[in-house]
Amino acid sequence: MRLLHYILLLICSQSLFSQEDFLAKQYFEDGAYDKAVVFYEKLVAKNPMRTDYGEGLIACYQQLEQYDKAEQFLLKAVDGQNIYPTMLIELGYNYTLQDLPEKATEYYNAALQKINENPNFGYGLGYRFQKYALLDYAIKAYSLAMELNPKLDYNFQKARIYGEKGDIEQMYDSYLKLISEGKASQANVLRNINDFISSDSENPNNIKFKKVVLQNAQKNPDILWNELLSWLFVQQKQYKSAFSQEKAIYKRGGENSLQRLQGLGKIALEEQEIETAKEIFEYISQNSADAVMALDAQLSLIDIDLLDADDKVLEKVQGKFDALLGIHGYEMETLQLQIAYAKFLTFNKNTAEPAIEILRQSLELPLNNYGKSYIKSTLGDILVYDQKFNQALIYFSQIQKDLKNDVLGQEARFKVAQTSFYKGDFDWALTQLKVLRGSTSQLIANDAMQLSLLISDNSLEDSTQTALKKYARADFLAYQNKKKDAIGLLEDILQNHKGEKIEDEALMKQAQILTELKDYEKAEFNYLKIVEFYANDILADDANFALAELYRNILDLPEKAKAHYEKIIYNYQDSYYFPQARKNFRMLRGDSIN
Repeated sequence: MRLLHYILLLICSQSLFSQEDFLAKQYFEDGAYDKAVVFYEKLVAKNPMRTDYGEGLIACYQQLEQYDKAEQFLLKAVDGQNIYPTMLIELGYNYTLQDLPEKATEYYNAALQKINENPNFGYGLGYRFQKYALLDYAIKAYSLAMELNPKLDYNFQKARIYGEKGDIEQMYDSYLKLISEGKASQANVLRNINDFISSDSENPNNIKFKKVVLQNAQKNPDILWNELLSWLFVQQKQYKSAFSQEKAIYKRGGENSLQRLQGLGKIALEEQEIETAKEIFEYISQNSADAVMALDAQLSLIDIDLLDADDKVLEKVQGKFDALLGIHGYEMETLQLQIAYAKFLTFNKNTAEPAIEILRQSLELPLNNYGKSYIKSTLGDILVYDQKFNQALIYFSQIQKDLKNDVLGQEARFKVAQTSFYKGDFDWALTQLKVLRGSTSQLIANDAMQLSLLISDNSLEDSTQTALKKYARADFLAYQNKKKDAIGLLEDILQNHKGEKIEDEALMKQAQILTELKDYEKAEFNYLKIVEFYANDILADDANFALAELYRNILDLPEKAKAHYEKIIYNYQDSYYFPQARKNFRMLRGDSIN
């Protein structure tokens, strides 16, 4: 019985202790320091060895400007034999807060002296100095520790401090030394350096980075310096210059480095640097000994041809596909060729039947689930194009089943919803979309939410769903590449369903198609109408982002682009486009972000 009472007492006291710990932290976070200090005093009394409680109590005293109490506590803490040296910094900082620099310096130096006793104190002391922006002391702490124990390496921490101090050239030099000595990965270092680099090649930080890289290259020629220059040129959107560096890398690094060139080509293409992208893919095609790599480049060149396709271009592309199929055939290793050709036959030449046959034959190859699913996904897309909706749904459902938790499986579920939408089966589409709103892919979740709201909003307002059916038909015509027919049907919605919920959706869809048709003036008009009249609706952030991209990438109106990116940053912080809008805004402003 006594044992039971003891256990119950122990549980109760532990529960009370946990509650005091929670309340102390909660009050502190809420800024209620007068309440937090009461709990921290109790916690320190019960647990004098817990440094986190002691530091919490000191912080409360300082926030309440009770510096004398903090001083009394800290003097006791540093008076013991086994003092934790960070308390010396805390005491020095307490004097800094009282504008007593001489006394503060005394204790900061005393903390540094502790490193002589044990170099392992260097990290904790350096980190604490950083916390209080005492950056010169932090560098001294890290440097002294490494000097006393060469096995310790705090160069990464020191490089970051140089950046915080604004000593940019020293920071670059330190970071690049870490990479060249193999003490840090290139990716990790570039993540840190990226905050100091802008898209403006004349930015002082960019110039300093280039200078440090070239100085290193002169001292010790290495492929690393070409890689870093290429990275810098990509940040500055100087893709031709990056291409020159990548060619130098290829000549020294061989076939493995062609993947870097492939990545650069895709970036250039995304950024509308078509000629540079074309040069890059032609170079890969001509130089790669890897048949699959060369094929990927040739398919990218076909994609570039199809950006502005007329009958003459289509004939030329058909010839290219015939030549490639003559070389590679219909093999398991070249599925990308079969898929690309099937899409070309369908979406560019409006001949779905031979494309369907090609992909059904490809399914007979000995493929794993992923390979089969990629083919089934394209086959389903083509069957949708050919209005064979039920057959398409079978393939999409098979992908869902085979790759349930994979992004490809989630894309297939979205395609089920989209196909049902085209069919006019809005209820089944909604059922699928509800599941997808929690997708691990933010893009799929965003698309699912928008389509779901389109259906539900326009079903509530109009039980006959007349306008919604017209919109679904227009969306399908756009999917079939019958863009002018789609624009006409959307115009019918805009004229005959004014004031209805679907109006902003029709404006947005029409603007997107007009942009594809290069009718930028009309597209701009539509986007501006959404921004002006539907600023509080779900498509407002989409319209602002699309408008900003139009101004930045096509119309070359950077100031107007900045204004619309800024609207997303300040008015639509939950938007899917928020991170990209902020990045593009800073880039246009020429920021060097420290």
